[in-house]
Amino acid sequence: MKASFRTAAPEALARALEDARARTLAFFDRFAEAGMDAPANVPLLPIVNPPLWELGHIAWFAEWYILRGARSSAPGSALRPSLLAGSDAWFDSGSIAHDARWSLGLPPADEIKAYCRAVLDGVLASLGREGDEDAALYFYRLVLAHEDMHGEAYAYTLQTLGLSWPGQPGMADAGSAAAAAADELRIDGGVVELGSRPGAGFVFDNEKWAHAVELAPFAIDAALVSNAAYARFAAAGGYRDARLWTEAGRAWLAQQGAQAPRGWRREGDAWYVLRFGQPVPLALDEPVRHVCLHEAQAYCAWAGRRLPSEAEWVRAAAHPGFRWGELWEWTASPFAAYPGFAADAYRDYSAPYFGTHQALRGASFATPERLRSAAFRNFYAPQRSDMFVGFRTCR
Repeated sequence: MKASFRTAAPEALARALEDARARTLAFFDRFAEAGMDAPANVPLLPIVNPPLWELGHIAWFAEWYILRGARSSAPGSALRPSLLAGSDAWFDSGSIAHDARWSLGLPPADEIKAYCRAVLDGVLASLGREGDEDAALYFYRLVLAHEDMHGEAYAYTLQTLGLSWPGQPGMADAGSAAAAAADELRIDGGVVELGSRPGAGFVFDNEKWAHAVELAPFAIDAALVSNAAYARFAAAGGYRDARLWTEAGRAWLAQQGAQAPRGWRREGDAWYVLRFGQPVPLALDEPVRHVCLHEAQAYCAWAGRRLPSEAEWVRAAAHPGFRWGELWEWTASPFAAYPGFAADAYRDYSAPYFGTHQALRGASFATPERLRSAAFRNFYAPQRSDMFVGFRTCR
């Protein structure tokens, strides 16, 4: 399904839901092959979930909103019982602390897979009775987006835990399209519209609502910063020059002791990177990935540049020479509510992260085509770099 999920009709949604589940299970089976289908065998890290818990959570989320009729993420708001007794105590992400997910006494994988199949069957049957109206399809589209986002999180986890991409060895190099020459685009000033308008299909709550932002003229990289450019920053002592780092960046640097991006390894004069558990030579013309916000800001300071704001990114994305979609991209904008924001049924999606997370734009090679949109606002804590993330600069 290449068309956007935001306006997908019931038949297309049904195919997409099946496709998303096949992808989810392919990722999960890769964890199972590595013995990580039981939480006890998965490292307790703040940036991953136990894959078995995540599998159950995906099904629980779909059941909660569609089969159980909940119209809020508040505990107890479901109208009907779960197909799996005890599921609320296991899979409600809003109620179960991250670190507790390793010690919940989850059912075995086969039982959770059967729950997943039963829920999907029920969702598809329910969808078959719906008309092609945005209000009727809202929760189906939400459930699809939720599973697609967790699928990408599974891909991050494979990278973090050093496991290969399932079924396709070549996918270890996914997203490695060569960066374009470091051309700069000149963008005229003027008004750009951020956010989404009512009646435009599915809208995430953090996109509410469309509003105008006035921009001065600016120039922006046509492509993401490359490994070659970032390697020059590292070789010039960028990680040792405290003047280049923000106060938060210096604190992160002192804690991490980093000297290069996550996964970079030096052998003699050559750099290697870890891609899904395999060391490969650093391709200098590829976009640099796995850098946190602090690293991106320090590079910009060294280069005499800065990160684009969300509004600048959106305006530039309309330019035919602007390349995006290989990696998520840090922006200069803290993740914050737009004028008119109100939390939707999944009230934990956006509001808890306003003010503590940073806005990202774009998509990565692991983002399903149907989820890609220049309107999509991603958000992560500034210290995160495990995602498939890079950046571009502007002035």
